Amino acid sequence: MGGHSNEAGPARTGFTGWLNKRLPVDAFVKGSMTEYYAPKNFNIWYFFGSLALLVLVMQLITGVFLTMHYKVGEATAFDSVEYIMREVPYGWLLRYLHSTGASAFFIVVYLHMFRAMLYGSYKAPRELLWLFGMVIYLALMAEAFMGYVLPWGNMSFWGAQVIVNLFGTIPVIGPGLVEWIRGDYGIADSTLNRFFSLHVVAVPLVLLLLVALHLVALHETGSNNPDGIEIKDNKDAKGNPVDGIAFHPYYTIKDVFGVGVFLTLFCIVVFFMPTFGGIFLEKPNFEVANAMSTPDHIAPVWYFTPFYAILRAVPDQQLGALAMALSLVCLVLLPWLDRSPVRSIRYRGWMWKTALTLFVISFVTLGYLGLMPPSPLYTTLARICSVVYFAFFVLMPIYTRLDPVKPVPARLTSDHE
Repeated sequence: MGGHSNEAGPARTGFTGWLNKRLPVDAFVKGSMTEYYAPKNFNIWYFFGSLALLVLVMQLITGVFLTMHYKVGEATAFDSVEYIMREVPYGWLLRYLHSTGASAFFIVVYLHMFRAMLYGSYKAPRELLWLFGMVIYLALMAEAFMGYVLPWGNMSFWGAQVIVNLFGTIPVIGPGLVEWIRGDYGIADSTLNRFFSLHVVAVPLVLLLLVALHLVALHETGSNNPDGIEIKDNKDAKGNPVDGIAFHPYYTIKDVFGVGVFLTLFCIVVFFMPTFGGIFLEKPNFEVANAMSTPDHIAPVWYFTPFYAILRAVPDQQLGALAMALSLVCLVLLPWLDRSPVRSIRYRGWMWKTALTLFVISFVTLGYLGLMPPSPLYTTLARICSVVYFAFFVLMPIYTRLDPVKPVPARLTSDHE
């Protein structure tokens, strides 16, 4: 495929020329799309970054309309959600789009993170890109937790009790921190006010800033690819990567197909099974919060359950909270724990492939165990999976050095020309 010229085109006139003199629209489009070269061997795993951006926009839009009818307060929150569901035109659709969107967000983010682990997208020079992504993930967890509390259902109430009380395990400052987060001596009206303010204003602004920084870091280092090869190392006479292809129109059209498939599956869930069998929306959350009625089994929503299972696997609550926190820290440190000379799983040896497979199995199993009521068998399984989870990171500097790797080709292994 021929390269695109970097020379400036003819000067625009009229409104377009006036606008470009004051706002560099054309320069932005060229730098981000038409003259941004991406590797030509992207596969299906590279859909999930754009899908995450799509779901973020969808959550912001549906959240704005829900906020128009939601009344924050211990006495009004649950009834306002019921009003949205029963009285507001298409309010049920807005609510289910938003609740299903939260789960969809974590699905695409988890797959996006897994793709980074498959192809080593966190390795140098993309450490900062990974760090921004992890901070986005943590901010998303905070956003989802506070949004989960706002409907003021019974599971929301008791889930908030469990999660907020975890901060009480921090030595010295724990009890005071819990009271400061709640704004009261218990989960009450002031807690809802705080969570509402953070959920609809503060955290979304932080998320938008972090996403912008994530994209800036991506464009600075360039995209990784399934071969883990830097396409910037091989350029043609015009200075364009010979193994690169303009992001627009090639990948924008490809992403449109991915969006179509995603929205089809998403709409099936929204219209036919919005609660997803009690996984996306639990049955107790259709009952008003009641401090005198504890649900049979208190568990967080599914995207938190792997870490919740790690918490429950440790007998001591303080050590369990520490283990849960460290399970997130391990993910942040991934670029510095991996000592392999290659990036992509295509050229790694059996040690890395075995370790990654065991890690994925342990993570999915922990997610399932976190949804289940505690039992001796489940506790034992959770402890085994927790050991596997941490061993993946703790032993990584050793097995990634010893892992036999294959020679990495100088050019992308792509059939496209």
